Amino acid sequence: MTIPYLIPLTPTQQLDFGLETAQPMAMADKVRFSEIDVLNHVNNKAYMSWFESSRVVYFDQLCAPHFADMPAPRTVLRNANVHYIKEMLLDEDYVTTMRVTAFRNTSYSIQQQIWSGDLRCTLDGVVVLRSPDGASGYPIPESLCQQFIELDGARPSN
Repeated sequence: MTIPYLIPLTPTQQLDFGLETAQPMAMADKVRFSEIDVLNHVNNKAYMSWFESSRVVYFDQLCAPHFADMPAPRTVLRNANVHYIKEMLLDEDYVTTMRVTAFRNTSYSIQQQIWSGDLRCTLDGVVVLRSPDGASGYPIPESLCQQFIELDGARPSN
């Protein structure tokens, strides 16, 4: 299977790659030499970079349109719990996923995964929206909340 790199994958492409279920955002890439550490496997920092790349694409493509008539919020990864499951090696193809699992007034919980034949790494975290000057919370538009529910299967939380 030829998998396109660095563009959002269709649900069919995700399932063909081996994901258990298609996600709202998934992108493929390949492990590069610069991401390998002295032990010849992917450095932990690379996983964080891969997760960040898919979060940015997710926000730009799926969230930003809901802020079209207002100033863009700052997005802050408030916390993240990363679970490294299995090492990755040079030249492996992988898919990084992103979905929202829950949301509040100015923040949302995320789940991200990295797949390469099987699940290799996960990240569970919270993204906070801040006003453009960073001084206060930035409310999530109702249309985006609805999208979180319909597209991601997210739930509102208190």
